[in-house]
Amino acid sequence: MVSVAALVDWIIVALALGSTLVGSYVGYQAYRGYRRHDSRAMRALSAGLFFLTAVAFGIAFVGSLLLREGYIGLQYQQLLTLVTRLFQFLGVVLIAFSLHSRK
Repeated sequence: MVSVAALVDWIIVALALGSTLVGSYVGYQAYRGYRRHDSRAMRALSAGLFFLTAVAFGIAFVGSLLLREGYIGLQYQQLLTLVTRLFQFLGVVLIAFSLHSRK
């Protein structure tokens, strides 16, 4: 029988993977919009969405799996968190830039 904690762990992993995949899709669709309209604002929006969702979630997802399985030591946990937050911040900044861009 599967314990509740193990089930919750699998749900967390599945949601993290799903967020990474959906984030990649959203970033790709925004990139297609940029290519269609050739707009500087759309370029910043697509990059921001991609960094905020696909890259940040991807780093957090892969990093947590590597930490959990012991492939990398716990001393790298803070570095992984820093890199994840850096991409989240960069994504939000690019999205904010796209909202104030003239073209």
